[in-house]
Amino acid sequence: MANAAEGRRQVLESVYSVIALVFILVACVELCDASTVVDVYRLIQYDISGVPFGSRVASLNHHAGSSLFAPGSDLSRTVVILPLRELNETFIREYIEQGKPLGGLLLLLPRIFRSENSETVGGYGDSSDKENMKKLLVDLERRLIHASINYPVYFAFEDEDLDTVLADIKRNDAAGQPATATTGGYKLIVTSPTPKKLASPTITNIQGWLPGLKADGDSNQLPTIAIVASYDTFGAAPALSVGSDSNGSGVVALLEIARLFSILYSNPNTRGKYNILFGLTSGGPYNYNGTQKWLRSFDQRLRESIDYAICLNSLGSGEKGLWVHVSKPPENAYVKQIYEGLSNVAEELGLEVGLKHKKINVSNSRVAWEHEQFSRLRVTAATLSGLSVAPNLLENAGGLSDNREFVSEAAVVQSVKLVAESLARHIYGQQGKDVNIFADNSSLAVNPSYIRSWLDLLSRTPRVAPFLSKDNAFIMALKKELANHVVEVNLQHDVLDGIFTFYDSTVNTLQIYQVASVTFDLLLLLVLGSYLITLFSFLVITTRGVDDLISLFRRPPSRKVKSV
Repeated sequence: MANAAEGRRQVLESVYSVIALVFILVACVELCDASTVVDVYRLIQYDISGVPFGSRVASLNHHAGSSLFAPGSDLSRTVVILPLRELNETFIREYIEQGKPLGGLLLLLPRIFRSENSETVGGYGDSSDKENMKKLLVDLERRLIHASINYPVYFAFEDEDLDTVLADIKRNDAAGQPATATTGGYKLIVTSPTPKKLASPTITNIQGWLPGLKADGDSNQLPTIAIVASYDTFGAAPALSVGSDSNGSGVVALLEIARLFSILYSNPNTRGKYNILFGLTSGGPYNYNGTQKWLRSFDQRLRESIDYAICLNSLGSGEKGLWVHVSKPPENAYVKQIYEGLSNVAEELGLEVGLKHKKINVSNSRVAWEHEQFSRLRVTAATLSGLSVAPNLLENAGGLSDNREFVSEAAVVQSVKLVAESLARHIYGQQGKDVNIFADNSSLAVNPSYIRSWLDLLSRTPRVAPFLSKDNAFIMALKKELANHVVEVNLQHDVLDGIFTFYDSTVNTLQIYQVASVTFDLLLLLVLGSYLITLFSFLVITTRGVDDLISLFRRPPSRKVKSV
């Protein structure tokens, strides 16, 4: 009896193990056929004075759908895969601005917006097509960063795998068979923890000098001219915000100007009687917060020594001309001097330069241009830009469409010639004279190869300040490059203005699975179960007989409690 009971127990344990294995196999049926794995970039999540903006969720686990969904469909458990070219006003208004429920949104960007290879991809030979796609993306990005969205939003780039998946999804949607737990289809999964706030994000300013030459016995401080450019960016996806034009072009121009003047200042015979201060500032998209803190770190003597400052911004879009933005009236002597110096050289270069005057509202802390932070401290300054109108807060600051594809290298070269020549004529007292200090094919010629290499690097480097550490490799590279041309290069670390709060989880991995329907799962379970029951019965009968098989399903006799 003991041996029979032990055998029965072993058989039952085997049955339970097999049944458990069956359930595990069936539960894994949905996840056994991975179609593709891609890198995806999450929509930025941030707060301004506690008000939430951007996508508030990171994890994703829903079936996929396309733009062919029927009107009135419940998409609260559907991830819509939407190529940029298929966007329409109705979708943007309902699901982005009005916050209609959605399981998730995967936006597919054309390959021309991929920073690594924007110059080599094909399919957009017509420049008008490129410009139309850029305008569409700029408008979408503006709406995304100013909305608070309660579902995950990710960006990815079109490729063959995603195109194949999307085509299959569209076929099913067009046939009236959208992906569900019942019908099967594709499931999109992003596994990500809840995004956390970035604690005390830092901003880092980089400063360097070219000291001027004092006359013998001159104890007075030399006047100073400042050349400034903000280097960081902001966009809908922090991991894609390279800002080739805003403001990579300004950074490149500053480095080339520093290189040119370092040649002049290396020789005492050609060193000017002006100090030149170079500043690469951070926090540009956030009201030029880094510029403000950098200026406030100056002592009064240094601040008073600055004749004027020229801030460089978005020079790569200035093919048709540049604008000089100022806060003081055009009649101001210093403003006239800056503008006339630039316009005279521009005329020689065949370049148009316009003047834009915008008064500062001292009661409003918001500034439109970087030079306004100088003007608030009574320092004469101007911004030279390819933009005729100041962008709104957090807009036109190096977003998704601002990559190498849309930056004119020739425009940056022309801008460098313009600033360097007008600056040199002022320093050496050559205003109004027919001289060309930085003539082509001379030792002081602007170097297009240098400009191109730095534009390429900046166009591959996302630079959203809160996600850059103090010792970030890019910041160290900028410091090293500036130190090759100027002296007393140092870093200034500070904390970003507290009204801005940012969250992590900017890059994730998307797994796309082709899943079977529940009907298929149940049918598979039935077939496996029937097979295992038949196999089990056969084994028991052949080894222990029919009686043992029947006894397994017979109710055991109840135990009677003996009464006292």
